[in-house]
Amino acid sequence: MRVHFTWVVALLLSGCQTMSPENQSSSETNGDPTTSQTETHTAKSSTPQTQVKPVKKPRKQTPQEQTDLWKRIGMQMKLPVPDKKSVQYYRTWYLTHPKHLEIVAQRAKPFLYLITKKIEDRGLPLELALLPVVESAFDAFAYSHGSAAGLWQFVPATGKMYGLQQNFWYDGRRDVDAATDAALSYLEVLGKRFDGNWYQAIAAYNSGGGRVSRAIRQNRRLNKPTDFFSLNLPKETSGYVPKLLALADIIAHQKKYGIDLPPIPNKPVLQLVDPDEQLDLAIAAKYAGMSVKELQSYNPAYNRWATAPNGPHQLLIPIEHVDEFENSIAEHEGQGLKLVRYKVKAGDSLSVIAKKHRTTTKVIEKANNLSGNTIRIGQYLMIPNSVKDAKAYALTAQNRLRRLQSMARGQYKILHTVASGESLWTIARKNNVSYRSLAKWNGMSPIDTLSVGQKLVIWKDSSDGAIIRTVNYQVRSGDSISTIAAKFKVKTKDIIQWNNLANQKYLQPHQKLKLYVDVTKVSI
Repeated sequence: MRVHFTWVVALLLSGCQTMSPENQSSSETNGDPTTSQTETHTAKSSTPQTQVKPVKKPRKQTPQEQTDLWKRIGMQMKLPVPDKKSVQYYRTWYLTHPKHLEIVAQRAKPFLYLITKKIEDRGLPLELALLPVVESAFDAFAYSHGSAAGLWQFVPATGKMYGLQQNFWYDGRRDVDAATDAALSYLEVLGKRFDGNWYQAIAAYNSGGGRVSRAIRQNRRLNKPTDFFSLNLPKETSGYVPKLLALADIIAHQKKYGIDLPPIPNKPVLQLVDPDEQLDLAIAAKYAGMSVKELQSYNPAYNRWATAPNGPHQLLIPIEHVDEFENSIAEHEGQGLKLVRYKVKAGDSLSVIAKKHRTTTKVIEKANNLSGNTIRIGQYLMIPNSVKDAKAYALTAQNRLRRLQSMARGQYKILHTVASGESLWTIARKNNVSYRSLAKWNGMSPIDTLSVGQKLVIWKDSSDGAIIRTVNYQVRSGDSISTIAAKFKVKTKDIIQWNNLANQKYLQPHQKLKLYVDVTKVSI
């Protein structure tokens, strides 16, 4: 019995040793999935199998890599677009007026990349790139009836606050590069003022920070919500933000709304160049190998035929013309203006001479190192003058105004010379027209002041009893302005103004003149 027991014990011990490693392995495998996967992989590796390579998904292009600038902007829109009636209204308006968006896209083409890049560099919402659409329809020459000018529609005071000079030669509010910097700086200030609430900040850009702040305080006193759509704001401002949001929504989802904006290449178009000297725009255009009108279209800040005497001198030049322009500047340094030698006559003053040469007294003083405005008869002065006729500078302030005044707004036009004590309101009342219309006809704001001697165009109909007809008169041998004026019972100064004859001494036979004649006084 004892031997049998010993044998049984040995057999049991042997069984325990055989089972123990298996149980241990099972326990470790249950606790460590890595071990199980390794063992399984080792077991399977002995059987050859075909391995399938994972398919790489194409890398999604970044906004900056897009070929269309609109897509670059649309991909970075972040402001939520609420489901509000005002937003729906403007979205519908844009979608039913695709021609407007096409015109805007064409105007934006030279400038939109520059604006987009500046916004990205500052980390601001890309919706702001569309503000010039809402403000000015991307018209760099825009001038509103509230005295606001340029793409970003700065009023004079705010423009000066943000460093935009405004003088006889130059209006920084229309300088696309400088005004964009100023606008974004202003928007940054407003963004901080309203704690990153961009609806309120954008509204403040339109109507002023104080106006929006007062509306917020009023709602708080009345225990009302202070979000933009709950604020009591001017009608224009209440539509301003929804208009921008609707436009942003369309730009970001063109396929959704079935609209195709004319694409704008996602690459720089213009480069800022500073020649560091005053340049006649005709000479600058020649240096760049382009027309004067095209150069002016990129640089609408310059009111006259040249850049500002004391600066700025900077110009936006198409990138493909920059090398040619800079090489010409280096080759012709200091030759960017034409100087005319003028001998002072009896009755001359610096102001008279300046007006005659379409310049300013300060420019003449600087060109001749004068310490004051005293001059003497017989003295020679060097007068900076344009190399081409005034008409060649098609987009100067004077030529734009002349074109605006010639746009027919009635059956005939009257030219009025402003006298001392007159205002837009008194002149409008005297001629039975709206003072707002009078301002618009003359490229002014209703609140602008007039200067004595200023020429205004007044468009009228025949409601005052006169029957005005346009007469195209061909000058005959022996005719003069005074004899023609007497014949048709009009004023000589009116004939001169109607036909831009101020710089023309004599009439030529067969020359065509346009006259506005009252046929109740003259038989034609």
